[in-house]
Amino acid sequence: MSTNTVTRADLAEAVYREIGLSRSESAELVESVIDHISDALLRGESVKLAGFGTFSLRDKKERMGRNPKTGEAVPITSRRVLSFKPSQVMRERVDSALSNK
Repeated sequence: MSTNTVTRADLAEAVYREIGLSRSESAELVESVIDHISDALLRGESVKLAGFGTFSLRDKKERMGRNPKTGEAVPITSRRVLSFKPSQVMRERVDSALSNK
């Protein structure tokens, strides 16, 4: 797997090694899971993966921001953003891995 970023190809390769599906079936499975997650989010649903976390859409209100170059106040329009909240299991796993370094 890559050192800095996990790609779809990396996930498909992991499925191939762990489960034993063919490489093309593994790639199709990864694509299918990503498509299902995306479709659910587009419908406005939250996606909860037990032991991993929850993906959800959040509405942000319009607010005033500042152009860092000029210092000028600029309105930032309201928008919908994707957010991810890791599960407690994932938080603990990452924390323990980082504290062991």
